[in-house]
Amino acid sequence: MNPTRIAAIARFFFRYRNAGILSGVALDDPLFAGLDAAAIGDGVPEEFARDLEQLGPTFVKIGQSLSTRPDFVPAPYIAALERMQDAVAEVDPATMRAIVESELGFKIGKLFASFDDKPIGSASLSQVYSATLRDGRPVAVKVQRPDVAATLREDLDMLARVAGTVGLVSDQPRRYGFDGWVVEFRKSLSGELDYRREGENLETFAAHLQDYPTIFVPKPVWDYSTARVLTMEMISGDKVTKISELRRIDPSESLSALAADLLRAYLDQVFVHGLIHADPHPGNVLLTGDGRLALLDLGMVAHLPPRMRDQLLRLLLAIVDGRGEQAAETFVHLSTRLEDFDEPAFARETARMIAQYAVSLDSGRSEGRLVLEMTRVGAACGLRPPAELPMLGKTLLNLESVCDALAPDLPVKDIVESHLQDVMARQVKQMFSPTRLASDLLDMQELLRESPRRVGQLLRTLADNRFRVHITGLEESRLVESMQKIANRIAAGVITAGLVLGAAMLMRIPTRVVLFGYPAFAMVLFLIAFGLGATLVGSSLLSDRKARPREERDHI
Repeated sequence: MNPTRIAAIARFFFRYRNAGILSGVALDDPLFAGLDAAAIGDGVPEEFARDLEQLGPTFVKIGQSLSTRPDFVPAPYIAALERMQDAVAEVDPATMRAIVESELGFKIGKLFASFDDKPIGSASLSQVYSATLRDGRPVAVKVQRPDVAATLREDLDMLARVAGTVGLVSDQPRRYGFDGWVVEFRKSLSGELDYRREGENLETFAAHLQDYPTIFVPKPVWDYSTARVLTMEMISGDKVTKISELRRIDPSESLSALAADLLRAYLDQVFVHGLIHADPHPGNVLLTGDGRLALLDLGMVAHLPPRMRDQLLRLLLAIVDGRGEQAAETFVHLSTRLEDFDEPAFARETARMIAQYAVSLDSGRSEGRLVLEMTRVGAACGLRPPAELPMLGKTLLNLESVCDALAPDLPVKDIVESHLQDVMARQVKQMFSPTRLASDLLDMQELLRESPRRVGQLLRTLADNRFRVHITGLEESRLVESMQKIANRIAAGVITAGLVLGAAMLMRIPTRVVLFGYPAFAMVLFLIAFGLGATLVGSSLLSDRKARPREERDHI
């Protein structure tokens, strides 16, 4: 590794070692996670974000990912990280052309009828160029920056070592699962570097959006795409962030309908198809000239297994319906419970937040913000949520920003509640579909076929007196270690007492060999006893800490 790079990263961690990241979350003010701007220091979050940007693409992505984790990062930092920009210099055209030609195997002139060397978009990992295919189709060509993969690998290896080292001296990273987050972040970023996955995501979302003709994604051009180059159809339009300046379309009806369709489409992606687009912020949504919405940048997409999808649907339904107790119960079921989990405090705080959301139209809370606040409160009470929960909250929050730009008066809560109930009704109907019934019948057939054999095995085991009950908790290493510690301390105490008694008795025996005016052998025994006693007392005072919180997770 580059020593200069290591030194720069080390300086960054040393500078912000006491900045409040992973320092714990307070319940008294969940909005600011117990750390207000005065406690953190004026401008510190902005400086933190700027220094992350200067460390390069890996840390830009880290900052963007941390902005979705309110259980890791206090709110002032999240606000600064959300404003992070990929402020990177453009790579010279010759280098990027060489990458395209190397990946696609032909010269630029043979591949494209035209290729504009001026990028239309530049980010920390890639640059996007406008081009025209030989058949006249306008396309956008996304090209990965040179050597970015190697840099990311080195930085992530170093980050993994840092996470492991910090976990040895501090309990906070382990408490919040920071090392696990590093592993998941590495997997996510590795997937984002393979542009073939993004092309597959484009096709998958396009198939799922067939019921929403007003929303679409660009189609990939596979013959011109590889792991480092992605060619897709060119989409012309204006970013939703500029919608206040664009009033060519009457916003009273058309944009409200667009916003409602976008909200329903994303709810379907999550709760029907099990996909979470991790970054649907307003800058990635275009309003086209024909009055449709185009979704861009589908590189980071999380996949939800069916059981977690059902649990997330149950959680969001409880939130929009104002059922705080059920929402808290579902959230706990989804999360990993530490041994010091304070369930009454979590249930009380969750019920309070959801009650405020349910009765007040201007509470400042939305579905996405509520999920994020529940994540933050859960961390304060001893819950470690799965990564999908804050990602869902962040997705909903970004969607609400898009909908607010399109139609500020859109009744988001009513649309979410109505569509979630429709999704639930569809799932209930699917339970009685011929395919589901056939699968259940096969399971029942297997149970009936295997039951006699298994009952016979159980009865033979009982008759032969070979029936055993295995209790996992009794074999845990913590219990064994505690018992060994007690036995070792008792043995050390008995030996120390014996040495003291033996030395005292030897003091009465005259001898020519003396030490400090006393019999030498007796003094040696006293010194040994003193050393053992001091070691025993020191070990008790220094190493007897509260046991590390044990993690418990319900099976979803």
